[in-house]
Amino acid sequence: MFFDADLLTSALRALTPILLAALGGALCERAGVFNIGLEGMMLLGCFTSVATSWFTGSPWLGVLAAALASAAYSLILAVGAVTLRGDAVVLGIAMNLLAVGLTSFLLRTVFGVQGTFDDPALAGLPLVGAFTPLAWLAWAAVAVAALLLSRHVWGLRLRGVGEAPEAAATLGVNPAAYRYGAVLLSGVLCGLAGAQLALGNVTLFSQNMTAGRGWIAVVAVMLGRALPVGVLLAALLFGLAEAAGFRLQGLGLPQQATDAAPYVVTLGALFLTTARRRRTRSAPGVVS
Repeated sequence: MFFDADLLTSALRALTPILLAALGGALCERAGVFNIGLEGMMLLGCFTSVATSWFTGSPWLGVLAAALASAAYSLILAVGAVTLRGDAVVLGIAMNLLAVGLTSFLLRTVFGVQGTFDDPALAGLPLVGAFTPLAWLAWAAVAVAALLLSRHVWGLRLRGVGEAPEAAATLGVNPAAYRYGAVLLSGVLCGLAGAQLALGNVTLFSQNMTAGRGWIAVVAVMLGRALPVGVLLAALLFGLAEAAGFRLQGLGLPQQATDAAPYVVTLGALFLTTARRRRTRSAPGVVS
């Protein structure tokens, strides 16, 4: 049977890094900062978690280091886009490219290898049930983020900063401080996503191992309209696509075709979403 409990379990494992990163992107979107640097922050989290876990023997120190390193890296976007008022898209692309080069350089410098670092002494994350603690944390974070954005003062102010920063400022809210907070929190979540990918889904580091998952997280933010539950559903769609790709590979399909499955789903979802929005705008009585 193609669709079974094992496929769902595999999909839930696959969606966790995407979900964590997408939640960070959703918070930035709500604050009025379009963050497409999720890929680079995730990749840095992957390397930092593996390096720290290998040197210390503790995967939890690796998780902590990944969160701190990615948060520090996110300051490039915060300073550039919020303080210096630069283009967030350009900054995000630059961060993604920098992370690829930086982690490849550090892989050769720190471990003396190229391509992939894989050592039996590398400690991965333990399992609680069928999933790592970071997977359980990711699902709990969806509920926390939903409550935060809809009920808590900080979340309501964050939404106000994103929708009408001038009006928020007249009420005594500091838009820059809230945007910095959202970007830094997205860095933490991307670091956790990288740690889950490198120490949870697998136990190794390879060059550019995020393989577009950060970009898929950006699409999940768009499809979910920066709503935590919507982001979860979008991440689940991509997780199912990735798990189905692995299942089809086991049935004999070429690896290149199965690896493309999540990205085909991404393009299809974007096409359908764009078409739906255009129909809504062109409907009678709808003002665009």
